[in-house]
Amino acid sequence: MKIRTKILLVFAGLTISTILGMSMLVYYFTNQHSFEDFYKRLEIRAYLTAKATLPYYESDSVIYNEIRDEHLEKLPSEKEYFLPIATDGSVQKDAHLTLPDSFYGQVKQEGKATWREGDRFYEGVLYKSKQGLYIVIVSAINQYSVEYLGWLRKILILCSVASSVILVGAGIFFSKYILKPIRHMMVQVKSISSRNLHLRLNVDSSGDEINDLAGTFNNMLDRLETAFETQNNFVSNASHELSTPLTAIIGEAELALNKERTTEKYVYSLKNILHEAGRLEHITKSLLHLAQTGFDGKKQEWSQIRSDELLFTVKHTIDKLHPGNQVAIDYSLFPEEEDKLLVPGNEQLLELALSNIVINAIKYSDNQPVSIALAATAKKNIIIVKDQGIGIPPEDLPYIFSPFFRASNTAKFKGYGIGLPLAMNIVRMHKGDIIVNSQVNHGTEIRVELPL
Repeated sequence: MKIRTKILLVFAGLTISTILGMSMLVYYFTNQHSFEDFYKRLEIRAYLTAKATLPYYESDSVIYNEIRDEHLEKLPSEKEYFLPIATDGSVQKDAHLTLPDSFYGQVKQEGKATWREGDRFYEGVLYKSKQGLYIVIVSAINQYSVEYLGWLRKILILCSVASSVILVGAGIFFSKYILKPIRHMMVQVKSISSRNLHLRLNVDSSGDEINDLAGTFNNMLDRLETAFETQNNFVSNASHELSTPLTAIIGEAELALNKERTTEKYVYSLKNILHEAGRLEHITKSLLHLAQTGFDGKKQEWSQIRSDELLFTVKHTIDKLHPGNQVAIDYSLFPEEEDKLLVPGNEQLLELALSNIVINAIKYSDNQPVSIALAATAKKNIIIVKDQGIGIPPEDLPYIFSPFFRASNTAKFKGYGIGLPLAMNIVRMHKGDIIVNSQVNHGTEIRVELPL
């Protein structure tokens, strides 16, 4: 079922149900009031009839009869009964009346009582005259209420039907109007494919939920476009990085086999082949390592690691790989509480990630000073690696964690573009994040955040 149909059904159903419910309540209370009103009219007639038929004085009879004749219209099928009450309390009943004994008992006890048989209504009152004590009963058919309620019933039914038709029409218009932006959005979305991911949905300044949805969808398209570009860059760069050593190996082997050569030239060719094969092995192992450090850390051994000792281990490793480096550990931000130095994770993987970051800092700063600082908050450790190197151009920052991507200003530096993606995978395995701030020719600051 379409949302438009659901909105129409819910909107019309609730409103029509409310109208019908209110109509029934109006009819019920009107019906009840008409009964009470008719009983009151019967009561007035009963007292006037009693005073006119059983007066204390003869002159009263004439007066009350004049009032009845001039001011009270006779009710349909109106009948009057006078039932004397004996001294022992018994009532001399009329054979034409089929009223229950409880009716007479209520009249004697409370002074009046009512009864209904179909459309005929009875009102009995207790009246004391010179002739004795009587129960005066007046009965009539409530023809006025029947006609009035029938007219009211027709009016309510007609109003309910008319309201239902109007509400259904309004619901159809309302649902179309409300869902018009969504239909327009659907048309725009259907026109977006992998070939035109640069297109975006129109967003105005209304600030409603539809625009929030369009903004959210545009954000998703931004991520998809970046992912597609990253994938294209990965395929292009990986193909280039893998094909270069393979081409060199094949070319060198073909050249060596083209004709007989001296031992020295064969050795020279084999050395070139070995060098390119080693380069190819390094790239392949890096790719394998990158694949193995996905986002699932269940295969790794986890333990509590002291982040300060991790920095010392990384510094020791860097000193072995790059003697004479200017990497220094900044102790000014070290937390004093020992429990803030413990992070859960795999020590070897975290050492590999931080080592790659520091090696990049050394490489792209031409071995200028590099600082490693450690800070802590109530929820995480922050490791800051800062260099004074060439920096990263702003247009390259979104892609620095893509495998094989290298910034546009790194042509003179040897590398494969795997170090940072590998570090990001490892940090994400540890539920952390890497934040990069960089300015061209002013250096780069990389913040590694790890949860405690």
